Amino acid sequence: MKSTLFAGLTDGAVGPDLEKARTGIPGLDQITGGGLPQGRVTLVAGSAGAGKTLLGLNFLVAGAREYAEPGVLMSFEESETKVALNVRSLGFDLDELQRDGLLAVLAFRVEPSEYIAAGEFDFEPLFAILDDAIQRVGAKRVVLDTIEVLFGAFGDDSIVRAELNRLARWLEDRGVTVIVTGERGDNNGLTRHGIEEYVTDCVIVLDHRVSAEICTRRLRVVKYRGSAHGTNEYPFLISARGFTVLPITSVALDYAASEERIPTGIPRLDHMLGGGIFRGSTLMVSGTAGTGKTSLGAHLVNSACLRGERALMILLEESPEQVMRNMRSLGLDLRPWFEAGLLRIWAARPSAYGLETHLAVLARLIEEETPSVAVLDGIASLAHGTMNAEMTSIVARQLDLLKSQGITSLITALGQGEAVSTVSISSMVDTWLLLRNVEANGERNRLLFVLKSRGTAHSNQVREFVLTDHGVELVDVYIGAAGVLAGSARVTQQAAERDAELRVAEELGHRQRELRRSVIEREAHLVAVQDQLDAERTEIERIDLREGHQVADTEADRSAMATRRWADVAPHNEGQQ
Repeated sequence: MKSTLFAGLTDGAVGPDLEKARTGIPGLDQITGGGLPQGRVTLVAGSAGAGKTLLGLNFLVAGAREYAEPGVLMSFEESETKVALNVRSLGFDLDELQRDGLLAVLAFRVEPSEYIAAGEFDFEPLFAILDDAIQRVGAKRVVLDTIEVLFGAFGDDSIVRAELNRLARWLEDRGVTVIVTGERGDNNGLTRHGIEEYVTDCVIVLDHRVSAEICTRRLRVVKYRGSAHGTNEYPFLISARGFTVLPITSVALDYAASEERIPTGIPRLDHMLGGGIFRGSTLMVSGTAGTGKTSLGAHLVNSACLRGERALMILLEESPEQVMRNMRSLGLDLRPWFEAGLLRIWAARPSAYGLETHLAVLARLIEEETPSVAVLDGIASLAHGTMNAEMTSIVARQLDLLKSQGITSLITALGQGEAVSTVSISSMVDTWLLLRNVEANGERNRLLFVLKSRGTAHSNQVREFVLTDHGVELVDVYIGAAGVLAGSARVTQQAAERDAELRVAEELGHRQRELRRSVIEREAHLVAVQDQLDAERTEIERIDLREGHQVADTEADRSAMATRRWADVAPHNEGQQ
């Protein structure tokens, strides 16, 4: 059976690809699989302030600057001068592009009341003006902003559709790629008239919503004839750099996995993690307020700077000065790294920007600083005023962005134990450390657990997490019949164990001295006994010798007496018969 290959939504087609015009907008070309349909009409619909005009201008400026495709902007609402002034702050110099012959900006004013009174209207004047501009700059791209102004002259949808069809065919005959902007409708339709999307090949909807006093922008590709495309809602950002779409980075999960380990700055933690954390991996530290999460991030940053690597800290709950002051109490002076340019610290309240802005800021900082290590402190606070799914989505984008760049990251999350808010993120991280406060005997102590660490053997033991004036220390907890003891209870128990060991040592020493004294006494007694034994043996030998001498003397006396008496010497045995 042949294997089946599943291509991504925006991967190349099996057959010939549809020719596309790149927009030059970061993220949008990724979603659309290469850009807008070349030589066709694309509708961009959205409410007032959604960014329709800016998307069209970004498309034109990128075409002129990057792809050698001049363009034409026809505005039905604003003058040429006003349009140029509106986008100058974004770095779009429309006057310069017009002087270089790369762009033509046209203002086409329509008064619907005049045509309603006359009872007729057609696009012939518009065709003539457009044709002249296209021929003059050799345009390949055209933006018409905003189409509702033209349709205000009609009351019959059939006439509107006919004229729009005629305009689309006219533009396609000239081989230009067109963006038409339109206002969102009040009902279910994408536009006010609900018909423009039926005569275009691609439809993009921009949404500008406010939730919990926080503004967010979303983009969705509703239709794209002849091409696969991303169908989800994607956040986008309007900033000083223009229009930026933020799709999920590295959808295919194809970033590299390094075998290199880097230290966390805490030797005992490195030992618990099998030698450190993998470069390019993500470490999450969760715990309640005051457990020391930020201090772990400071150790990681300090360790990277000591190696001469660049580091990035994003703070969502404290100011840079406050963090640097607090870390000095742990013996970590981050200011030299900050002043040397090795450490970049960016701080903002989560409520100051929308979620997509936080992501865009991270992308910009990574591009500017190219750090090897990044710390995102207080990332769970992004959930304030948002749905949990939205927060999870934005965190996934941030982590994917960091991993795709090979950046080792540490994120801190506020949570009680294995809370739901951290569990939703935990599946995305490679290593999860839990810091927990334990209250006992009238005091609170911190414990550290390694809940998971992908791809490496790691300790399953609990360590006491101690903040000292020379950094974080991990201390072995006391484990016994009373359970896990930390803090004063651990110190008291250790002191009691030392006292008990001292008493045992003293008892053993006393017993040892007694035994040695007894041995000496017994050895002395044995010497005395041995001396007495030797004396008694000598006495026995002396007695035996004396007895022998006495017998000999007796026999000699008898012999002498017998001689004097002239007695016969009778045999000794005969005397016995």
